[in-house]
Amino acid sequence: MTLEKHDLLHEIPESREAIHALKTGSEHFARLFDEYHELDHEIHRIETGVESTSDEYLETRKKARLNLKDQLYAMIREYEAAMAS
Repeated sequence: MTLEKHDLLHEIPESREAIHALKTGSEHFARLFDEYHELDHEIHRIETGVESTSDEYLETRKKARLNLKDQLYAMIREYEAAMAS
């Protein structure tokens, strides 16, 4: 099984400009973005065997990453909709 990192620029490359604008223009987005990427790196280290934890801990971290991704995605879509208006 190939393990992939889930960075936002890889997940939604069509939103690269919106992500950049939000990172530089919104402290809230920038904080969530950094938190998401730190969590993604932690999960990747666990999945590749660099770090060892319980399956329960890993699943909890994955759910936290998904929650952050949902929040970030909503902010990106809202920004893009506002820019299209």
